[in-house]
Amino acid sequence: MRNSAIAVTGLRKTFGDKVVLDGIDLDVRAGTVFSLLGPNGAGKTTTVNVLTTLMKADGGTVRVAGHDVATEAKAVRASIGVTGQFAAVDELLTGQENLQLMVDLSPIRAADGTRIVTELLERFDLVESAQKPASTYSGGMRRKLDLAMTLVGDPRIIFLDEPTTGLDPRSRRTMWGIIRELVADGVTIFLTTQYLEEADQLADQVAVLDQGHIVAQGTPDELKRLIPGTHVRLRFATAAELDAAARVFTDSTRDDEALALRVPGDGSSDSLRALLDKLDEHSLAAEEFSVHTPDLDDVFLALTGHTTEAVAQ
Repeated sequence: MRNSAIAVTGLRKTFGDKVVLDGIDLDVRAGTVFSLLGPNGAGKTTTVNVLTTLMKADGGTVRVAGHDVATEAKAVRASIGVTGQFAAVDELLTGQENLQLMVDLSPIRAADGTRIVTELLERFDLVESAQKPASTYSGGMRRKLDLAMTLVGDPRIIFLDEPTTGLDPRSRRTMWGIIRELVADGVTIFLTTQYLEEADQLADQVAVLDQGHIVAQGTPDELKRLIPGTHVRLRFATAAELDAAARVFTDSTRDDEALALRVPGDGSSDSLRALLDKLDEHSLAAEEFSVHTPDLDDVFLALTGHTTEAVAQ
């Protein structure tokens, strides 16, 4: 079993009389993507600030890379990288100069720094634009440069706060590919995002934070199974077959125009097998068969009462 990269127990944080984090627990396994979701004011940014030593907790214990954030802040900072919501690049400098600046600010040897800058420019497909000012970069290029700068110190844990906000779909998918490559190399990613599709695509584990509490935690598939809405869609060749199937599955919903039937279920292999056996028992055959489950948007709305438009913080 892999070790925890981040272990949080009973984390509390208040601002005056307002309780922002009310005893949350998190366990982020090394070499995985962990996504924290929540509506505005849920406490996502506060959580990240505590985990990255930018803010002190009022209670609980937090260990990052095996170090206590309260008593070993310097060791924590040496183990992590942080990429915020807005690219922290110097627009007056070129891409290469931005990377070199990070090298100069780190304890990396000059010879190693030159190699690291070259490798990062190649890895993030920034070689052709390396000598151009960052002010000329597109949004996607700035985000790539920002993440490349985060990697100068080879951190094993990276906090990504809404890394693809404002990017076009192509740039977003490029960033997803980079994140997957990092995880394949053993890096742990702590991700906050306003795009639930992003969490669904990338995250091994998802936690939903609402009003200072973790209201649900698990894999994306586990969270989807928490709420009703999973169903099997059966499409038939004729209206007569649709009528016959509707009489068999009395709790189903029919779509006469599409000659389709929605049969509620939990999506498990046992329930699917029982459904197919029932079709066979009544000599019915569906032309098409598909399983539909709620997406993370449905889960988020059910758990928090907010739409995904309120996720961004």
